[in-house]
Amino acid sequence: MDTSDSLIRFDENGVCDHCRNYYDNILPNWQYGNNGKAELEKLLQEIREYGKGKQYDCMIGLSGGLDSSYLAYAAVGLWGLRPKFINIDTHWNMPVADENISKLRDGLGVDIETIVIDWEEQKDLHIAFLKSQVPYQDIPQDLAIFAASYNYAVNNNIKYILNGGNHSTECIREPVEWGHMNDISLLRDIHRQFGVKPLIYYPLLSFFRKNLYYRYIKGLRIVKALDLIPYKKQDAIELLGKEFGWEQYQHKHYENHFTRFFEGYWGYHKCGYDRRRPHYSSLIVTGQISRETVMNMLENPPYDEGEAMDDLKYVANQLGMQEEEFMALMRQPNKTWKDYKSDKAMIDFAIKAAKAFGLERRNYR
Repeated sequence: MDTSDSLIRFDENGVCDHCRNYYDNILPNWQYGNNGKAELEKLLQEIREYGKGKQYDCMIGLSGGLDSSYLAYAAVGLWGLRPKFINIDTHWNMPVADENISKLRDGLGVDIETIVIDWEEQKDLHIAFLKSQVPYQDIPQDLAIFAASYNYAVNNNIKYILNGGNHSTECIREPVEWGHMNDISLLRDIHRQFGVKPLIYYPLLSFFRKNLYYRYIKGLRIVKALDLIPYKKQDAIELLGKEFGWEQYQHKHYENHFTRFFEGYWGYHKCGYDRRRPHYSSLIVTGQISRETVMNMLENPPYDEGEAMDDLKYVANQLGMQEEEFMALMRQPNKTWKDYKSDKAMIDFAIKAAKAFGLERRNYR
């Protein structure tokens, strides 16, 4: 990490607060998943008991990315669970993602239900966010994926969602200034100012509905099961490749056309945020790659310039924009989530209150 995170702080030894948070808060409660066996067995017993007499005992969202793919393998192949698999189609999947989903479906012998997000509404949101000039351009996808998934589980009386989030590859978090998210007020305000189409079919789920109503009234549980087992990125890649012919892609999240362009070009060149930094930093502190290797990799842009220009043309075309119109947006002054209405203060207060009452245990900075 570097001072592209304007809030970063270093101690007298030059160690930043991202690393201190990992060593002081995350690692003691995680230990690379090596101490999670008893907790995992208890969890699996609960899920199996809950699933008796039901078609499914849990749910997994499968994107074709590494974490969700390995979780699918573990849930079916190692733990003998009967998940309901869903895929949220946001219209941006790279072919490698769709192929990986198909390979896992066939290899595991499972069915996968696809939920398609209304494209016209999502497209309008993408354009609105580009015009808003905020750095985190993936909110229209991210909020749709989470809302559609959680809404589906609650509407179909599925209590457990196994989530591919994990400390092993995500323990160093992106700075909030790079992209505050999960905020319905932010999305609505940007849509109000720059959007055209009313949001009728686009799935919405507020932070409070998810964390209060869904969690405590409906009993929905979001489980990061990969934190309960030893999980290493390269080992997972090799196993999935050997067992299913799963194909690796360049960087984390690069199985998605829009995300690859937003992270590798828009955010990198327009905002100066290299999202490889937190991704690789997580692998460094967990001993999966050396800092020297990463520093050498960071000397080059996230991906090839020619490929980035191809993605720019593709994204602009999908959104019905001219390339020059798209580039004109990139040249406009940057803004942040602070320039719009937001639930950030209420969300922060709710998290602090939940922690004070022992209802929330967050280890992230």
